[in-house]
Amino acid sequence: MKNKLIFSLLLLVVFSALLMHPVHADPIPNIDIQVGGSGDGSGSGTSSISILLLVTVLSVAPAFLVLMTSFTRIVIVLGFVRTSLGTQSMPPNQVLVGLALFLTLFIMSPTLAKVNETALQPYMKGTITQTEALNKAADPMKEFMFKQTNTKDLLLFMNYTGNKASVKPATYSDIPLTVMVPAFAIGEMKKAFTMGFMIFIPFLIIDIVVASTLMAMGMMMLPPVMISLPFKIMLFVLVDGWYLVVKSLLLSFNT
Repeated sequence: MKNKLIFSLLLLVVFSALLMHPVHADPIPNIDIQVGGSGDGSGSGTSSISILLLVTVLSVAPAFLVLMTSFTRIVIVLGFVRTSLGTQSMPPNQVLVGLALFLTLFIMSPTLAKVNETALQPYMKGTITQTEALNKAADPMKEFMFKQTNTKDLLLFMNYTGNKASVKPATYSDIPLTVMVPAFAIGEMKKAFTMGFMIFIPFLIIDIVVASTLMAMGMMMLPPVMISLPFKIMLFVLVDGWYLVVKSLLLSFNT
């Protein structure tokens, strides 16, 4: 206690000395960052709005890219695989999302190559404008989504916009992205849940058999998950489950 009191008194003496004899140091320089313009304030408003719009687009762009590619179906199916196995957090989320990203790049590589050839490279060379580049980049993406979109889902959003139709359009050129993207997204979720249901069936049978056996043996206090989990993992490994799941995902995009 005595040492703490002496230390407090020393700190008080030091602070008092600093207040009585302030140190004359150089002032902190003002830092001003100008983005665009000449610094006279003429284009500061326009630059601020441009930066705000750019940040907004960059924050929304990942959602559009996820919904416009095969990522949605892949990551949902992989999540169903982990849930049906009952392994909680194995594989981790990072592994599943990373695998889904690389499978998405593999499946979307022909489409992305068309986007690079028809839109990105001409725009980088300055032969087309930004608007033309966006339109040319949207065509390959719309072509991919059009092949995977169900007629029912597409007609739902087309009829809602006032474009009454009873059959799926023959081409994708007249379908806007505001109609194509949500129709493609709900179709992808339906297909992913269908595949997830098929994955659940064999593991559900194992759970039922194990639970019935434990009840017949009178071991009702033993959690069935502790017994069924090794059998489900063994079954999944013996049939090479990850190979079959990835193969099914790849084949589902060829139809």
